[in-house]
Amino acid sequence: MRIISVRQNPEYKEKAIKYLQKSWSEISPIIYEDCLSNSIHATQSLPQWYLLEKKEQIIGCAGLITNDFISRMDLYPWVCAIYIDENHRGNSYGSLLLEKAKEDTKLAGFKHLNLCTDHIGYYEKYGFTYIGQGYHPWEEQSRIYQIEV
Repeated sequence: MRIISVRQNPEYKEKAIKYLQKSWSEISPIIYEDCLSNSIHATQSLPQWYLLEKKEQIIGCAGLITNDFISRMDLYPWVCAIYIDENHRGNSYGSLLLEKAKEDTKLAGFKHLNLCTDHIGYYEKYGFTYIGQGYHPWEEQSRIYQIEV
């Protein structure tokens, strides 16, 4: 099992773009293409994009970003786009991506990591605490969770 930082391994950029576009097809494909392409040469610690590789096959992804299209712009960074292929779920592989995001959050000097989701019960298993609701530009809301790193 290997977590690949796309910034540190830019040769994975195209694979990462395609994987995120496939995994999060409800998001306009240009969003991931533009964000990942520009993150490669970013001078700040954020954004970061990760792939989870098992036996040379990409089976998951996540991002570490400044805002996840949510009203709580006073909170950052955010872990986003966490996805594990369906046939690999149930093995706690998502926790590997969360740990990498927590590690990079701490290295960047932040004290907390945030996420927004509609899932109840999953992130609590990994130490995240519900802190309130947030609102998206498309008139939906999500639960906001936070963990101290």
